[in-house]
Order: sequence, then C-alpha cells, then structure tokens
Amino acid sequence: MSTDSKRLPAYFAALAHALIIGFSFLFMKMTVDTAHPLDVLAHRFLLSTLVMGIPIVFGWIKVTCTWRDIWRMLPLALLSPILFFAFQAFGLLYASSSEAGIIQATAPIFTLILATYFLKEQSSWIQKSSLLLSVIGVVFIFVMKGGTHFSLSNLGGILLLVGSALCFAGYGVLARPLTRQYNPLQLTWVTMITACVLFNVVALGRHLILGNMIDYVQPLLQPNYGLALLYLGILSSLGTTLLSSYALSHLEATKMSVFSNFATITSMIAGTVFLHEQLMYYHIIGTALIILGVLGTNWGKRSIES
Repeated sequence: MSTDSKRLPAYFAALAHALIIGFSFLFMKMTVDTAHPLDVLAHRFLLSTLVMGIPIVFGWIKVTCTWRDIWRMLPLALLSPILFFAFQAFGLLYASSSEAGIIQATAPIFTLILATYFLKEQSSWIQKSSLLLSVIGVVFIFVMKGGTHFSLSNLGGILLLVGSALCFAGYGVLARPLTRQYNPLQLTWVTMITACVLFNVVALGRHLILGNMIDYVQPLLQPNYGLALLYLGILSSLGTTLLSSYALSHLEATKMSVFSNFATITSMIAGTVFLHEQLMYYHIIGTALIILGVLGTNWGKRSIES
C-alpha cells in the first residue's frame, strides 16, 4: 500500500476539519450578534469541556496526563484555541469578513515558513507553487466580492486577524511533534479545559467588574444562540481539535494547513444554501484554484523524494 493510501484517513480528517470551520463563520456571526465575544468563547469551550468531560469522568474513555504532560501541552493551548479564537473574535469586530478571509488565507504561507525553519520540513517547487495557487484562489474570491479596500480605520482589526493567522500556523507547527508523543484525546482534553478555564475566568471577571453577572447567562436562554453554540462548542471547537490532532499525527504541517482553504469553499456553499447568496463565476474559478492547489501540495511529485 502506498504512503498516501495509508494517510487517506488523515486527509479525510483534514478535509472534515476545513468543512466544519467553513460553516463555523455562519454560526459565529449568529452568536456575536447576541453576546459579547468573550461570553461566546466562554460558553463554547465550557460546552466542549462538558461534552468531552462526561465520558472521561464516567470512565467510558481513558485520558491520562501527568502534570509534566500538561505543562508541555500548555503552549499549544495558548496558540489555539486561546489566542487563535480570541484574535479572530475581536478582529471581526473591527474588520470586515472579506478582510478576515483574505488574511486567514495567508496562514498556509506562514505555516510553510515556520515548518521549514523549526521542523526542517522540505517541499519541492511544485508544492510551494501549489500552496501559493490555493492562497491565490481564496484571495481571488474575496477580491472579486469587493474585499480589496483595506482601511486604516480597520488597522487594529487587521493586525488582530494577522495574529490569528500566525497562531493557526504556529499551532500546526507545534502540534506536529506533540502528536508523536501524545494521542489526539490527550491533546484535545488539555487544550479544551485550558481554554474553558481561562475564557470563563476572564468573562465572569468582566461581568463582575461591570456588575451585570446576569448578562453571562442571558444569551443562553435564546434558542438561536443555543443552537449556534452547539455547533461551535461540539463540532467547531471539540471536533476540529480532535481532527487536526489526528491529521497532524500523519501529515506534515504544511500539507495540513493548505486544507484550511477549503473552508472558503464551505463558507461559499453555506452562503448560497442558507443565505441565498448568488453563486458567481469567480466563485467557480477560485474554487478550482483552491482544489488544484491542495492536490498539488499533497500529491504533486516531490523532487526531494525522487
């Protein structure tokens, strides 16, 4: 059996990760329209921790970690989900979704640079060109949608989104060696519970200072918010962390990161199906570039191995 055939489940995990992230933008928009971003982050990771914690507490699944293991995994939790989601949530308050899409598309380039330097991952010119082609496909879609006007008034949001993209890249690079020491359940449990504790302490502290503790609970009483939170907490937070941990245990960080551009295709499909947005010619062209780029990065002939 070929190496790529053995890695097929990891490719499916990377694709599923991107598809879930693509739909998460729709649900994230629903939640931040109802609650403060810190409350959304606190609620979603509390839900994630509860969903994963119940089978662990009852012994249905076994997850064992020493304090030394936890200490080693804390930097991973800091990069993602903590800083990645925090930068993204607050960046979207000051920048447009088009700007966010273009900036997030650069994450695979950051990953390539970091993986080459820190992990010594090598890639051929075909893989580098294919990765760039995928990024161009994402940027092309957003530019044609009118996302070309980067305003200085949005500079703060843009910088936060750049930070989010860097954290995504850093997570992929740092998780790669950790997946050789720990299984996906261990990595997911530590990152989920760390994010849950931090975001809830900050959110509750904010409400305590403002004297409006009831506002922490109030959004949970709204059905639409609750439904969106189920998706964000279970699939977008817990599910994607498990999937990315598994994928990175079999795939190079650069190969995994380029799959993230499939999220743009998913967002486009979600907008067409649920928001009745019109499918334009540039969506088709951009999608073709993204798919070709992902295929070239992962399955193109590698001169370094020939």
